[in-house]
Amino acid sequence: MKRTIIAGAALGLLALGGFAFTQLSSGVPVEAAHAKVDKIAEFVDEQAKTRLPTIYEITMPFDGRILPIELTEGMPVSQGQVVAQLVPKDVELDIAAAEAAVARLDASISENNDVSVEETTLAQTKQFVESMDRTVDAASERLKAGEARLGYAEKTLGRVQKLAEQNIKSAEELDQAQTQLVERNVEYKQDNLTLRAMEAMQAATALTPTMARQYIDRKRLSGEVLERQKIEAEIHLQEVEQDKQRSIMASPVSGIILERHVTNERPVAAGTVLVSIGDLSQLEVEVDVLSQDVVHIKEGDTVEFMGPAVGKPTAHGTVKTIYPAGFTKVSSLGVEQQRVRVIVQFLPEDLKRLRGERGLGVGYRLDARIFTRSKPEALVVPRSALFRGADDGWQLYVVRDGVARLQPVTVGLMNDERVEIAEGISANDLVVLAPETTLTDGTRVTPVVRD
Repeated sequence: MKRTIIAGAALGLLALGGFAFTQLSSGVPVEAAHAKVDKIAEFVDEQAKTRLPTIYEITMPFDGRILPIELTEGMPVSQGQVVAQLVPKDVELDIAAAEAAVARLDASISENNDVSVEETTLAQTKQFVESMDRTVDAASERLKAGEARLGYAEKTLGRVQKLAEQNIKSAEELDQAQTQLVERNVEYKQDNLTLRAMEAMQAATALTPTMARQYIDRKRLSGEVLERQKIEAEIHLQEVEQDKQRSIMASPVSGIILERHVTNERPVAAGTVLVSIGDLSQLEVEVDVLSQDVVHIKEGDTVEFMGPAVGKPTAHGTVKTIYPAGFTKVSSLGVEQQRVRVIVQFLPEDLKRLRGERGLGVGYRLDARIFTRSKPEALVVPRSALFRGADDGWQLYVVRDGVARLQPVTVGLMNDERVEIAEGISANDLVVLAPETTLTDGTRVTPVVRD
């Protein structure tokens, strides 16, 4: 009995000692890391793609028939090298037609300027008018003479009638006097009609010099019209001659063929893109950044490129341009986002390596990390150690003497991996990583250090 009591007491003491040892020497296992002085940077991570600042599109200068384009995608071209050409015969025919139009108008102008026939006609009409004037004058004088003869015949008939009543003149002589009066009257009327006809002809003839002058003046006006038509024809000739030069299309830069849009010979409308050319030595990167993040980015910021298209090591560049206007983009989850385009320029040595080793081209997908702020020395801890407290302030757990102590902190620079602690802890303090929600201030822990 006594032995049983002693054995039970010994077992109780052993259990109590074990419990005490457990409480004093072990606790909840947690991952932890030391706060240390190191460099830190804030950055923006986004997907990006390569692009060219300028893609040179060789387009059809005017409607026509294009020759087959032999250059294919990826082929290098030098500045000034012919990359596309219209059918030469078509252009030559257009030039020949334009030259013929100018020559025809030259001939028409020369013909129109020759007024020798019209000048001769004008001189003839003037002479004819003068002749008609003299004819009218003669007819007028003849009418006056006829009028005098008619008056004389009337007087003669009156004398003969008086003498015939006195039987001095015979009846035959009276008849002759009457007949002579009738003849003179008829002659007078004929002369009067002749004069009126001549005057009418004179009036009509007087218009002929005017008509001749008007015809000459009209030829001068026609000459002005022909001269204007010639100017238009010469302008058209200049246009088709310029089209001949434009029909041979050369590369404006040294680069490569990015895309060939037309292959076989066929009619093509003006403005149609034939070939796209780019200079891959000017390759840059386009990053669409959320508007709330882009406000921290400025030109000249350092950028790091990663991803399968880059490989190892990573490549670098600098922010070249930040677009002044944003745009709306729908994310893969269907959420509308306001983004701003940022253009990044590769470092020359990195671009040369990527072009040579990786064959980097236009439209390749990259991962871009734009660094906005950095410090060469700061007290940093892993980002997973931080969490928000009830007052929305930043907190973390510090392991002191095997116990987790809740510690409010003031943070500085922060990224997805690490954060700067401005106040609250010191270098080499051990902080709990990703603390469980069940962890409370004062809990004994067993840290597993993950530095």
